[in-house]
Amino acid sequence: MRGLSIISATLLAWSSAALAADEQPICADRPSKSTGPCTVPKGKWQIETGLIDWSRDKSDGQRTDTIIWGNTAIKYGVSGNADIELWVTPLETMSMRGGGAHEHHSSFGDVVLRVKYELTPDSAPVQVALDPFVKIPTANHQLGNRRVEGGLLVPVQVSLGKGPLALSLDPEVDLLADADGHGRHMATQQVVNLGVAVGDKLNLSTEVWAMWDWDPAGTAEQVSWDVSAAYLPTKDLQLDAGANFGLNRQTPDVELYTGVSVRF
Repeated sequence: MRGLSIISATLLAWSSAALAADEQPICADRPSKSTGPCTVPKGKWQIETGLIDWSRDKSDGQRTDTIIWGNTAIKYGVSGNADIELWVTPLETMSMRGGGAHEHHSSFGDVVLRVKYELTPDSAPVQVALDPFVKIPTANHQLGNRRVEGGLLVPVQVSLGKGPLALSLDPEVDLLADADGHGRHMATQQVVNLGVAVGDKLNLSTEVWAMWDWDPAGTAEQVSWDVSAAYLPTKDLQLDAGANFGLNRQTPDVELYTGVSVRF
């Protein structure tokens, strides 16, 4: 009986090691503005935190600096192809200088609830997911609009042959509150992202992002070119950094950020 117990324990250890070896590396929705179709494995937690995100915009003689501190996604895998997500921002600050005036505002940010559902297996050459979300207005009126808003994102990722390249598309449709607070209108975003895996631990990407907001008070259009890098010291830990550069007057001139993601 003792020999049988030893054999059983050995087989169990081998099985656990094999499962750990087969487990895919952490797949986070950061860095970059692109959202992957992958979800958190069933029964696993994943924390994705932007340690600091700073952006600067200069226009009409005014300089605006915005800093987002600790923007965090808390995710839980509810099945083999779906997870639920809570996104929170503990602190957001905005400073504006120009014309001899100086304003400073700070607040807890808005809260976002998301559910991501994979429509295709991880091994598919074209992977697609549905990612509906709703924003709960928890920021103050200087940094938020105090309105419930939502939308639907459809992450798509295409493997480019058998090499390390992957193309990601992220069409998004949003229902937003009008600036005057008396109605709602449509907005859309799109990301075209090209990623490359440099070995097993380093991923690099570049992308073009665009947003169109058809508010009755006036259409807003933003466009940026972004670059990012993610390094995986282990299968369950990712360190990242990135930079975004505005390509028109309505987009912040530059945005720099860094963060960390962990799965357990």
